[in-house]
Amino acid sequence: MSPLRDGLLFGATALAGAVNAVAGGGTLLSFPAALAWGLPSPVANATNALAMSPGALASAWAYRGELATRRSLAALLSVPTIVGAAIGAALMRRTPERTFDAIVPVLVFGATLALLLQGLASRRAELTPPPSRGRIAVAAAAQLLVGVYGGYFGAAMGIVMLALLSLLPGDIHGRIAVKNVLSAVANGVAAVYFVISGLIDPHAALIMVPAAIAGGYAGGHIARRASPRGVRVLVVGIGLAVSALLGYRALIRA
Repeated sequence: MSPLRDGLLFGATALAGAVNAVAGGGTLLSFPAALAWGLPSPVANATNALAMSPGALASAWAYRGELATRRSLAALLSVPTIVGAAIGAALMRRTPERTFDAIVPVLVFGATLALLLQGLASRRAELTPPPSRGRIAVAAAAQLLVGVYGGYFGAAMGIVMLALLSLLPGDIHGRIAVKNVLSAVANGVAAVYFVISGLIDPHAALIMVPAAIAGGYAGGHIARRASPRGVRVLVVGIGLAVSALLGYRALIRA
């Protein structure tokens, strides 16, 4: 690979890590970049999961102050996240490449719609009532499904998590802190499975992992100043374009 292509992959992954730290949807940047770099879609997805896990940890470290009072919630929701991510990764490993190529445009488009709806979820979050045991149980069950999605693909997983966490009390920065931990858990579980399965590209991983860490840490620090709306507009535009391109590619290969 050329230094230019490596540099573009590094830049896209660093930006993805920063976007994930602010809200979510960074995979809509890093996954297409990995495809353009030359990886088959299952390998691009697996290598991206490996990169995004330490990137999310770096973001969580930047938010460690907000996380200090929410460790029990993060620990509670980590359990269904681990189970779900393991299931999702196993499903992805067993999906034929042609089928995965056909599914991915739908997932990317759905993730883009989640970004469009996230603003409404954020406004409603301000009116969230105190949690009951039932509300916590619903959140844990829903997080299991989010974990399955995260282990399988995971684009805009963070957006879905933020919407889910609006069921529970707390401010937006506290929710972002918990979301970063859960994202790291989901991607980490999936990455371990993909490493064991031999789906990781070592060269791409050497580029993407440090890029995601740098972007995640920087994004965590600038999250309070960034406009979530501006980030969403940028990523939604990219997501719509990418879903159309991936859909076209799957169609001509069919």
